Amino acid sequence: MPPGLCLVLHDVAPSTWKHYADFVAAVDRLGMIPITLLVVPDFHRLGSIDRFPGFVAEIDKRLARGDEVVLHGYYHDDPGPCGPSPKDWLTRRVYTHEGEFYRLREPDALSRLQEGVALFARLGWPLRGFVPPAWLLGDDSRRALQGLGLRYTSDIRGLIRLPEFRLEPAPTLVWSARSAWRRALSRRWNDGLLRRRRSAPLLRLGVHPIDLRHGPVYRYWLQTLRRLLESRSPCTKSAWLERAA
Repeated sequence: MPPGLCLVLHDVAPSTWKHYADFVAAVDRLGMIPITLLVVPDFHRLGSIDRFPGFVAEIDKRLARGDEVVLHGYYHDDPGPCGPSPKDWLTRRVYTHEGEFYRLREPDALSRLQEGVALFARLGWPLRGFVPPAWLLGDDSRRALQGLGLRYTSDIRGLIRLPEFRLEPAPTLVWSARSAWRRALSRRWNDGLLRRRRSAPLLRLGVHPIDLRHGPVYRYWLQTLRRLLESRSPCTKSAWLERAA
């Protein structure tokens, strides 16, 4: 089986799709490259996606082209107070402010997961996977996820088959683009990762909306995608797991 390549767009929602429009069009010009779209049902509580028919129609078109939709949290926020431990503060306020499924209790996690699954079903969108915001999945959320019949989740290390939580390693290139120093470190990190893991069976490109507001980051993603396509076969996450079964 040839090595694979997953292009993954995070935080897909009506309010963020406009930031992706030019990038997705540029990717389409490179050929038939299926994209994995991590869709948030109610991103930052700005309104459920089914209230935005134009957005739904755009995702319908992407599905017809061969893309995959994945449930990506529900609100993609984490407004609750931090606990007293330094680890909790570092995780939820330095690493990210959006680790929605990191501290949820099991009933709340299950309720949000079920609502997301039901929403995708109403829209007629096939659903095989769930990715927690910031790749943070607490123990309670992990238990809630096990009984939903989904095929996989994922974290920074790779794809994780459900319900047994079996890891399929898949290194991820990702940028932290919020500041100049973060962008500089991200380039070094990604370049080093590519050198170290160039023979990995699967590589993921994890693109976020903020990346595409910065010209150098936008160009990096397209250039890296072109280069990797010379030796790797593009696929969605679920397609890779089916091939690697």
